[in-house]
Amino acid sequence: MNRYLLTLLISVYGLNSLGQANISPAKAQQKRTVVMGAKLHDGNGKVINNSYLIFEKGKITGVGDATLVRMNLNDADVIYANDKHIYPGFIAPVTNLGLSEFESVKATLDFSEIGSINTHIRSIIAYNTDSKVPATLRSNGILMAQITPQGGVISGSSSVVQLDAWNWEDAAIRLDDAQHLNWPATPRFRTSGGRNAMPADALKERTEAQINELDQLFTEAKAYAETDQPSVTNARLAAMKHLFDGRQKLFITVNAQKDMIAAINFAKKYSVSPVIVGGDEAYQIIPFLKLNNVPIVVRQPHALPNNNDDDVNMPYKNAGLLANAGITVVVSIEGYWQQRNLPFMAGTVAAWGLDKEKALQTITLNTAKVLGIDQSTGSLEAGKDATFFISAGDALDMKSNLVERAFIQGRDINLDNLHKQLDKKFSEKYKAGQK
Repeated sequence: MNRYLLTLLISVYGLNSLGQANISPAKAQQKRTVVMGAKLHDGNGKVINNSYLIFEKGKITGVGDATLVRMNLNDADVIYANDKHIYPGFIAPVTNLGLSEFESVKATLDFSEIGSINTHIRSIIAYNTDSKVPATLRSNGILMAQITPQGGVISGSSSVVQLDAWNWEDAAIRLDDAQHLNWPATPRFRTSGGRNAMPADALKERTEAQINELDQLFTEAKAYAETDQPSVTNARLAAMKHLFDGRQKLFITVNAQKDMIAAINFAKKYSVSPVIVGGDEAYQIIPFLKLNNVPIVVRQPHALPNNNDDDVNMPYKNAGLLANAGITVVVSIEGYWQQRNLPFMAGTVAAWGLDKEKALQTITLNTAKVLGIDQSTGSLEAGKDATFFISAGDALDMKSNLVERAFIQGRDINLDNLHKQLDKKFSEKYKAGQK
């Protein structure tokens, strides 16, 4: 074996062995379970102060006000959750979770492919269920995620997974839910004239060429999708087929208002359902967004404004301005380790103009609707998956968020993780030193 490859394998094994979280996926639910007495946030904007939640065989069979019913609990496991909170499982959209492990080890990075047009790339088959990262997310109530490729002009297709599984087949909730397009940004400023700077005219020409290339690709893909039996198989065009029959959405990463309008009109031209990712200037085109019924995935509320003359607090306010205007808003956060802070992004949105329960919807039901999984999850309703968690405090507040129990499709999952193990390890070390 090549000695450099051997060194790399030993390094990766050593990193994996350090603080390894040996957590097996939970077993299927065996017995009817009732959670009593908690303050239940159903994800639809409703709060029940003294609730009951019944689930069996992984599905919710009853939810309501415990003060209004009497029930026989003799044949059930009962969880008394007085003074605690119940929330639907949070959903992390547009993340490379499970596609990246160690940023300094290239062999563990599997979220981007060579080339600019990668419609045929499926992120789900690279998803690593043995990653240590999902366990840290579960401990903050994030129980599902949209695993998304990156890079190029068209990155490929994402899939939605639940975060407690043996392999990607077990994890998958919805396969190939969307294609992801990085819209070519129109140059907005003249270049500074640096040695390697590209002139503004050249930048504009490059952008126009990329958009023309997209136009040709979508024209060919639509014609290919309408052909019953193509004489030649084209994997890139075949992967786009469900964009045109409505089974897939087109997630478009774009921020400037002019580019957003161009991207949405482009999607309309081909009868494709667009979702805007980023949308830093979306608040400037609210009537246009409402007219076209376009959802917005607001990225990274904890950020600085893009433009020097923007309100310094606009990243905090953007989601609230859009949601209060009637636009479907989803909150996200960049990266994979950082996903554990997703609830606190929604908490920030609530602190800057959006009702608390509506802010909760930006990481639960709204996300489920945009990802096309709202029939089975996103809110606590009879018939949906029993994917929820119990917190000792407000889950959107980092000072009180304390997830004590979590269930995915009725399975009582293990909430141990690498961070907790390291905390315990070094706490014991310092205690021993004090004796």
